Amino acid sequence: MKTLVVLSVLLCAAFAAPAEEKAPEAAVAALKEQMVPAPEAEMKKVEEEFVPEDSVPVPRNAPVFEEALAPESRFNFCPDGWYSHNSRCFTVVNTATDWYTAEEHCTSLGAHLASATNAREYAFLQEITKRVDLSNAWLGGFRLQSRWMWIDSQGFYYQKWYSQSTSSSYACVYLNTGYGWSNCPCTNTRRFICSKNPFSC
Repeated sequence: MKTLVVLSVLLCAAFAAPAEEKAPEAAVAALKEQMVPAPEAEMKKVEEEFVPEDSVPVPRNAPVFEEALAPESRFNFCPDGWYSHNSRCFTVVNTATDWYTAEEHCTSLGAHLASATNAREYAFLQEITKRVDLSNAWLGGFRLQSRWMWIDSQGFYYQKWYSQSTSSSYACVYLNTGYGWSNCPCTNTRRFICSKNPFSC
């Protein structure tokens, strides 16, 4: 162990010295002869002392993946005016239209009317709707052949109904900022929320 420390100090001093004052080869050879290899178990113990438990050796030229970055250093790939949530981008359009025209507008932006696939996502949609002083907005939910679906093909597994009217004539879903969603005729006019994947073509 002492030999290892002495060797480390000598090597540091040799590298720190100017090029012309380096130790002669004979001195380095003599130093190597004096060095006695430490048992393998002792070497592991020394390495463990200096390496924190959570660190892993990484080559200097290894690529850095986004997952390895801290959350605050991740990039936002959503366009200007869009909110990022999980892997999707959302925007609230403050023009009142019927559900069909709202979906056409979202499609022109490379998006669809937004779906809410879990409680956190729905709370996020409520929050961005409140930010533009709205109390409700169209979502991408609709009823077709006795089934509720999302226009963006997400599964309609999460449900947050506040009230549900007769679905035959009230086939489109809108969000409420104070409680769950409701359905009404698709010809009603409301502001709406568009959603898209930032990496889709």
